[in-house]
Amino acid sequence: MNRAAACLIALLAWTAPVMAQQPAAAPQPRALSQPAAIAAAGITLAELERLALDRNPTARAAQAGIEAARGRAAQSGAWPNPVIGASAEEIPLSDTDRRGAYGVFVEQPILLGGKLRLNRAVFERTIERSEAEFELQRQRILFTVRRSFYQVLAIERRIAVQERLAALASEAVVITAQLFNVGAADRPDFLESEIEAKRVQLDLSAAKNHQFAVRQQLAAVVGQVDIAGRALSGSLDEVMPELERATAIRTLLEHSPQIRAARADIARAQAITAAERRTTFPDLFLRGGVANNREQAESTGRPIGWEASIEAGVSVPLFNRNSAGVAVARAEELRAQAELQRLELSLQARLAMEFTEYLTALNDTEAYRTEILPRAEEAYRLYLARYREMAAAYPQVLIAQRNLFELSTRYLQSVEDGWQAALRIQGFLAGDGLESPGASERGEGMEMMRSSERGGRQ
Repeated sequence: MNRAAACLIALLAWTAPVMAQQPAAAPQPRALSQPAAIAAAGITLAELERLALDRNPTARAAQAGIEAARGRAAQSGAWPNPVIGASAEEIPLSDTDRRGAYGVFVEQPILLGGKLRLNRAVFERTIERSEAEFELQRQRILFTVRRSFYQVLAIERRIAVQERLAALASEAVVITAQLFNVGAADRPDFLESEIEAKRVQLDLSAAKNHQFAVRQQLAAVVGQVDIAGRALSGSLDEVMPELERATAIRTLLEHSPQIRAARADIARAQAITAAERRTTFPDLFLRGGVANNREQAESTGRPIGWEASIEAGVSVPLFNRNSAGVAVARAEELRAQAELQRLELSLQARLAMEFTEYLTALNDTEAYRTEILPRAEEAYRLYLARYREMAAAYPQVLIAQRNLFELSTRYLQSVEDGWQAALRIQGFLAGDGLESPGASERGEGMEMMRSSERGGRQ
């Protein structure tokens, strides 16, 4: 346990002797920490991460996106299918006409100029995009699990503080009522103690509702309902990650899955531009077949019989040079480059805000630990001592006590805020683990493959 936790528990321990005459009414301050038996039986953060990566449906969807991209890449390199048909020439219209040739043929377009290779390159870049989306989804899942994990720990600590405060507030109502009955306290003091007790109970109820909601969120991202009711094995007092601004920015720009996806989009747009420029390159068309010619030869008077035929041709880019298609592809390439720049600037701006929250939380945590909480503790002890000497009214003790507990709650909030900001920075600002993975390129990809096959037969 670090100094911050020791300081917090020590401060709360001073609230036990609210009235020396009734020491048994004060709960033990150790309620702020998880019992050892529960912690040992609880589920760890590493186990939650493993379960989430295995069970979260968005991870499976992102993995399926990779497999789909690989399939499209393989399909884009397939040759156009041949055409097989039957032919008939000089079909007779009367029984006396013995002419006519009947046969079969095979026609095969052969794409030249590396069209298949260029089309395959487009979808290979799509695989890179899908892999970046999978890593992005993985970071989202891990961040959401970690965020919910530390949120639950912080809420449980706040609930422990508020339960302690609720017990003391209820005790204050009883004591103030006794003092009021003997004339040692005024009715406003009694009403104030009742109001305070009710307010504390409302705060405690809200904290428990919040705990339920966060546990449900944790169970949802893990993909296992019973996780919501299990104890967690961990501590909010673990050493918070130490982050440095320049290193965080460099790591984000170099390793962010969002940046990787944007760069894959640029590579894909460049590959599309190359493919569009080669679209009108001449293709070769081959056709061959055999036919049974029933026409009688003049020399023999018999049917000519089986004959073979072969045809060859090339497409001529006379009317369609695909200049508009190239212009569109080039524009998409420029758009993808601009999107990468926008994303880099956006991530840097978001990181600046997150780092501000991170540093603010660290400063607040240190200030509460070293300055604010010790002073609040001293003020409470002084008021309590003066009250025992009948030199201060009990409401003053109550206010100092409430202030100490509220500052303790704010200290816990600053610790939680620091953890959340650090986790967002370490998670590449990825987002929530139940967000859908990036939209698939399947529709556009299949249309491009169909277009390439049609181009071979134009």
